[in-house]
Amino acid sequence: MSFSTGGLLLNESLEIARLHIEGEPWGETLLRARQEGTTSLPKAISNRRATREISNRLMMLSAEERAFLLETTDRSDQQALLWLAACRAYRFVREFSLEVVRERYLSYQLDLPRESFDLLFEAKAEWDNDLAAIKESTRSKLRQVMFKMMREAGLLSNANRIQAAILSTRLKAMIADQNPSELLLFPGSSINGA
Repeated sequence: MSFSTGGLLLNESLEIARLHIEGEPWGETLLRARQEGTTSLPKAISNRRATREISNRLMMLSAEERAFLLETTDRSDQQALLWLAACRAYRFVREFSLEVVRERYLSYQLDLPRESFDLLFEAKAEWDNDLAAIKESTRSKLRQVMFKMMREAGLLSNANRIQAAILSTRLKAMIADQNPSELLLFPGSSINGA
């Protein structure tokens, strides 16, 4: 549950992805990113946390996906890839996307109350001691960041309404080739393309 930093951090993610050399350990990329001051956060500790989080997410993407992230000029595809990376990196984000966002979208309950985060969190915390140990202030921050990431990915409006994801044909194909079930992380997308 370390996704409490920023949102999708698109610009910083692009910079760190550019710094990464395929085959290089991510630790080296992370060190170079810190040395070059990739993030614009005011505190050194915030910069370290942000670069670590970005690296953790980017390493969840395949080399092909990272190349697409850098070469595409479609900002919505870039944001969708970063949402995909966050869903891969953080089990709770993925489960929230599938169990809450997708289910509400399919049942035409397009409003996404903040309490929906708390309900899933509490249900998962009953079975996970690590979740149960998270303080209320941290949970509140995680909720805030989760909703921010969904807004930045274009999945949630400013009024907290679930929106259909708009993915390019190329990105849909790339996700389907890697793991078709991951298309379900995007409201309005399906495995069979319907």
